[in-house]
Amino acid sequence: MPKKGVITVVKNKNNKLIPTRTIMGWRICMIIAKLNKATRKDHLALSFIDQMLERLAKNSYFCYLDGCSSFFQIPIHPNDQEKATFSCPCGTYAYIRMPLGYAMM
Repeated sequence: MPKKGVITVVKNKNNKLIPTRTIMGWRICMIIAKLNKATRKDHLALSFIDQMLERLAKNSYFCYLDGCSSFFQIPIHPNDQEKATFSCPCGTYAYIRMPLGYAMM
């Protein structure tokens, strides 16, 4: 899909000013329902934040995982890469790593 950019004002053939959005790039939008069905589910659910805070309060030292650094870290097996294929006006592409950084549910 095109990314919406800034609004500019242009004149039409009747010399009237019309606000128009310029396209600033492309956004990848995929329907991943079939990919979700084909993906093995991770049954190790994350704890709720209140449960995590209770456990942290009892300790002096703790560490955390940076969620922002988790994107594109899990490789997709070559036999399954076709399941993560998408098309756009520029061509057809396949992800080689999970796009959201985790096994999609």
